[in-house]
Amino acid sequence: MFATRPDTRPATVEVLVDGTPVRVPEGASAAAAVLAAGLPALRETPVTGAPRLPYCMMGVCFDCLAEIDGTPNRQSCLVTVSPGMRIAPQRGARAPL
Repeated sequence: MFATRPDTRPATVEVLVDGTPVRVPEGASAAAAVLAAGLPALRETPVTGAPRLPYCMMGVCFDCLAEIDGTPNRQSCLVTVSPGMRIAPQRGARAPL
């Protein structure tokens, strides 16, 4: 009468969040990895230094800006994780071009 449920847990990948290895589901966003890591803040506002974490998770608010694989100012909620990805907090304003 009852069938067993298939194992539907997604595969995981390991990423580095501020130097700490974190395993997240394949296909998750870099912002989700940051939240899973439990960081107190992902970036600081350039003017007041107020701490920020991902907020809207859909690319509207820009509170999730991070340095991803050495590239600063990336919206981490719009970036899908890949094995070995390095996600680092963004400190202050970016350097002018």
